[in-house]
Amino acid sequence: MPSSELIAVYAGSFDPCTLGHLHVIRRGAMLFGKVILAVGNNPSKRYLLPTEDRVGVLQRVTADFPNVEVDRFDGLLVDYCRRVGARVILRGLRASTDFDFEFQVGLANQDMAPDIQTVFLLTDPAHIFISSSLVKEIASNGGDVSRYVPTPALEAMHARLQGA
Repeated sequence: MPSSELIAVYAGSFDPCTLGHLHVIRRGAMLFGKVILAVGNNPSKRYLLPTEDRVGVLQRVTADFPNVEVDRFDGLLVDYCRRVGARVILRGLRASTDFDFEFQVGLANQDMAPDIQTVFLLTDPAHIFISSSLVKEIASNGGDVSRYVPTPALEAMHARLQGA
């Protein structure tokens, strides 16, 4: 039973949303009263899908989760968390390589906002090797990524790659 008072933010680029992301979202929705999927837009990154497509994909894949919302944000994640009243930053971990980066970012967030906790959820072992970068690489070279992403993400990627 999720804590009805706690709001968690799961932030990322979700370019594209993978089954690994969806696994973390599903588990977060069981733990927290509300989970906000915050789609970030880093100007130094090059995205396959525009922000509105990433938001739309997430809205479709989480339509059956009544306590999950999708939003977009710019700037510091802790500032966004404060704006929406979130006390938890939700992060997924796939492997030890994720841990080093996530640990560093988590410590910086803790230093800037000691009242906001970072919670790590382990990814399902079946999805441990799946990353958005890998999915984009395979798809851009004509490979089949249907077993790595939910159908709405697959459709958005195909539309974008065929139009490119």
